[in-house]
Amino acid sequence: PAPRASTASGGGGRAGGRPPTPHQALEAARANRLRVDWAAAPAPAPSFLGVRTFDDFALNALVPRIDWTPFFQTWELAGHYPAILDDPKVGEAARNLFRDAQEMLGRIVAERWLHARAVVGFWEAGSDGGEDITLFERVDGGQRTANRARVATLHTLRQQMVKTDGRPNLALADFVAPADSGVTDYVGLFAVTTGIGLDERVAAFEAAQDDYSAILLKALADRLAEAFAERLHERVRRELWGYAPDEHLDNAAIIREQYQGIRPAPGYPACPDHTEKATIFRLLGATERAGIRLTESYAMLPASAVSGAYFWRPEARYFGIGKVERDQVESYAARKGIPVEEAERWLAPNLAYDRPLARTPAMAR
Repeated sequence: PAPRASTASGGGGRAGGRPPTPHQALEAARANRLRVDWAAAPAPAPSFLGVRTFDDFALNALVPRIDWTPFFQTWELAGHYPAILDDPKVGEAARNLFRDAQEMLGRIVAERWLHARAVVGFWEAGSDGGEDITLFERVDGGQRTANRARVATLHTLRQQMVKTDGRPNLALADFVAPADSGVTDYVGLFAVTTGIGLDERVAAFEAAQDDYSAILLKALADRLAEAFAERLHERVRRELWGYAPDEHLDNAAIIREQYQGIRPAPGYPACPDHTEKATIFRLLGATERAGIRLTESYAMLPASAVSGAYFWRPEARYFGIGKVERDQVESYAARKGIPVEEAERWLAPNLAYDRPLARTPAMAR
């Protein structure tokens, strides 16, 4: 089918004077999927299948993995750490803030203000040739493909913008071997939090009318949660899955994502639908095991939490879905077993077309 230009308001149209983004039908985008020689690089088996809990993970092991640049952005101080500390415009404010942050961070660790918990799991997995990934578990210890049962399906989306120069239209499912390929592949899931105990500390600061310390603590808890996701992913690559056992990267290289594999999170560009968290939480038992729960709008509580999936393949990389057309939304809704209108509400920021006015659910952070 001939590509068409998206003209939806805010959806690749002429907003800001930019030309419309040409899109293509879902079937054409699927035909331009990523091609992988699955047999050339067999998937290494994780060190375990199923779920493992990490309770009260040491906070001092997370501090070296903090990415400080987003911390300063939280306070509307533009610049990259550590250069921001010497910035001629905001350097003094950044240094004062960083000093306060270091002092509070020392107390968080030494006095155990917060507790870090995580849950991670691995399953055999296979894609369906489209955008779905099926997760399996072995039945009665069987070793053959026939001796496994489906436990869940992860629903992903595919880029529909017209691409040139041989660039594929990506979906996260492209990074998993097809279930009928004869190749055994795997997917990991995770959820982490460093927010256990946060609400009580914040409430104490607010009761003392110390709003600065309350905001500072919440910002540091968020940084620690991201550092926990980073540290756990590092352990996955080197030990728990072990597909990169010889990896030795410093924090700067890790922040630049110079490692093999990705850990996309629902609500982010590669998988913008927050409702996929429900499947992740159910499989991991994240609420029972780690004390992390989902609100009706799929926000995570405690707020200082991160959840997502692990993909190991060397071809896996982060990307943005961009805008999607009605044909993909209809396919997505049918695969998830929900009304098209509900899928449109959750995917509202990514729609490449206008839809009837309807109330959009509060989007989770």
